[in-house]
Amino acid sequence: MNKIVIDTNVFISSILSKNSPPAKIMNLVSDQKLTLIYNLIILNEYKIVLSYDKFKIANEKQKLIIDEIINLGLINEPAKSTIVFSNESNRIFYDTAKNNNALLITGNIRHFPDEPFIMKPVDFASYINIMEYL
Repeated sequence: MNKIVIDTNVFISSILSKNSPPAKIMNLVSDQKLTLIYNLIILNEYKIVLSYDKFKIANEKQKLIIDEIINLGLINEPAKSTIVFSNESNRIFYDTAKNNNALLITGNIRHFPDEPFIMKPVDFASYINIMEYL
């Protein structure tokens, strides 16, 4: 089973755009074909962003989404890397992926080091399709 870490922008896109690559990726998590790795910092960021008024996501739906993450994902508290980040809030996603040999899926690839385990959602969707044929 493939392990992934989902950056918050991809997580929110999966909820707001049901036919997007992020939504398809999260459907694979729901179908238990991918394992979502998270930790309390990531989970808290998901909660905060889900609650933004601009997204208009009902409190009940927010709770269901977070409960699904908790039930389907694996929690892990990673060791902190020494890589320099222009925005420290990105480090937790990087460290969680790196420490778990997981892929990091982000729409903000330029905010992360150039590493092969960091992918945009569309690239990851292509990767998954290729892997089905191997």
